[in-house]
Amino acid sequence: MTDVVTFGETMLRLSPPRGDRLETTRDLDVQTGGAESNVAVAAARLGCEATWLSKLPDSALGRRIVSELRSHGVRTDVAWDDSAAARLGTYYLEQGGEPRGTDVIYDRAGASVTTATPEELPVGGLEDAEIFYTSGITPALSATLAETTAALLEGARGTGVTTAFDLNYRSKLWTPEEAKRGYESLFPHVDVLVAAERDVATCLDRDGDPVEVANGLRRDFDFETVVLTRGEQGSLAVHDGEVFEQDVYDAETLDPIGTGDAFVGGFLAKRIGGGDVGDALAYGAATASLKRTLGGDLAVVTPEEVESVIDENAGGISR
Repeated sequence: MTDVVTFGETMLRLSPPRGDRLETTRDLDVQTGGAESNVAVAAARLGCEATWLSKLPDSALGRRIVSELRSHGVRTDVAWDDSAAARLGTYYLEQGGEPRGTDVIYDRAGASVTTATPEELPVGGLEDAEIFYTSGITPALSATLAETTAALLEGARGTGVTTAFDLNYRSKLWTPEEAKRGYESLFPHVDVLVAAERDVATCLDRDGDPVEVANGLRRDFDFETVVLTRGEQGSLAVHDGEVFEQDVYDAETLDPIGTGDAFVGGFLAKRIGGGDVGDALAYGAATASLKRTLGGDLAVVTPEEVESVIDENAGGISR
């Protein structure tokens, strides 16, 4: 039985050295990154049997993605695209200090994953999973993927698999109005909602007291659990009539990309391991803090490191 199956796009991330510009650099660092595979890697590193489900070009670049994910203990269930149009999405990350900040340029249009259908995906392991996870990035990539995401969520839930969904709003993929329609069409098939507080305000027109916002979402859409991430203000969750709150664990930030995915991976890993929602929030927060100290998208961490962060900051959870 697989603990967690994730579904979504994974790209190659190309980055010049920190402080360099893309238009002048002579060097590009190559990493693997994608919200759902980032979650799978974090969960696998923390002891879960994790599977990443997707579609890739049958090429050296596609094989590189598989090799990287497998090196972290993730099983890859992939539909291989051998068509003439097969391609892998990429993104370019230019990291600069303030006031310039960090810029991301995507080159993902027409990637093989955007044509993935339930019929061609190797979904045999999905019905035996404990949790199925995807994010709002995936249905935003194409109309086909919107349909596929809905079908996979509905199918997983229909077989008793717990479904988890992160809003993960990306303004470069769709407008808030489009995102709201897309999200709400999927909510009937979702058990656990994870959302950044800013995304809830931007796309779902809900702001104010975070506990009231979370309870309103849980009530209106019949979620089992709602988790709100609140940046420097930590996170909170509502579950089974109880509210859990968690502080951020301080970290020296070397690379923030993938922090939210690390949080989700840590949260799901602890829930799969039998922890309650409060313990899972702490596990997610600790995993996220460790990710901030690492370059690249992936949370290459160990359970011992996560538990050490929690032990050193005991008392961060309140109920």
